[in-house]
Amino acid sequence: MEWELLLRLFVGGLCGALIGFERKSRQKAAGLRTHFLVAVGSSLIMIVSKYAFFDVLGDSVKLDPSRIAANVVSGIGFLGAGTILVQKQSIRGLTTAAGLWATAGIGLAIGSGMYGIGFCATILVLIGLEILDRSLQLLFPKTMRLVVHLQGQNHVRDVIDKLANNGVKITTYQVEMPDEEEHSKTMLDLQIQAQLSTEINHMLLEIQDMNGVTFVRMDK
Repeated sequence: MEWELLLRLFVGGLCGALIGFERKSRQKAAGLRTHFLVAVGSSLIMIVSKYAFFDVLGDSVKLDPSRIAANVVSGIGFLGAGTILVQKQSIRGLTTAAGLWATAGIGLAIGSGMYGIGFCATILVLIGLEILDRSLQLLFPKTMRLVVHLQGQNHVRDVIDKLANNGVKITTYQVEMPDEEEHSKTMLDLQIQAQLSTEINHMLLEIQDMNGVTFVRMDK
C-alpha cells in the first residue's frame, strides 16, 4: 500500500515537471521546480485526505475525504496570483498562473489514483501551452512589449521607422523624458504586434546598433 502511494507522488511530480520544463524553456517566473513542488504537494495532500484518518473512523465518526483536498484548489490561487504582473497596459503571467492551477489539479487526480486522467490532463496542458501557442501565432500577430532607452529625443522617430520597415505594428507607445533638454535620456515604451515570420532577434540587433540607442529589452 505504501509503495503504491509513493508511486503516486513520483508520478505526480513527473507530470508537474513536464509542464514546468515547458514554462522554464520560455523563461517564465514559475518553472520546473515550482510546478514539480505544486504537483507533489497536491498529490500528497490528496493522499493524506483519503487515507490518513482510517484509524479514527467509527460508527460515531464520519469524515469527508474531499475537505482537505478542496482547499488546494483555492489555496493555489494565492501562488498563481504571485506570477501575474500588471505593467501599464499589459498583463503578464496569466498563462503561468493557469498552468499552476491545472498542475495542482493533475496532482490531486494522480494522488487519488486516477493515473489515466492525470496523464491525459498533462498532455492536454502541454498541447495548450506549446502547440496552440504556435498555431495562434500563425493566425494572429504576437503582442510584445519593447523598451528602448535613447540618448536624446531626436532618435524616437528613427526607432519607430525601423519597426515599421520590419512590418511591425505599434499599438501603443509612451515616451518618458526626465528632462526637457534635447540630449537628455529618453525611454520609449511600446506595445507592438509582429507576425511569426518577423525576425525579432535580428530586428532587436539592428535597433541596438542605431545611433543614440543605449538599451533594448523585449518582453514576450
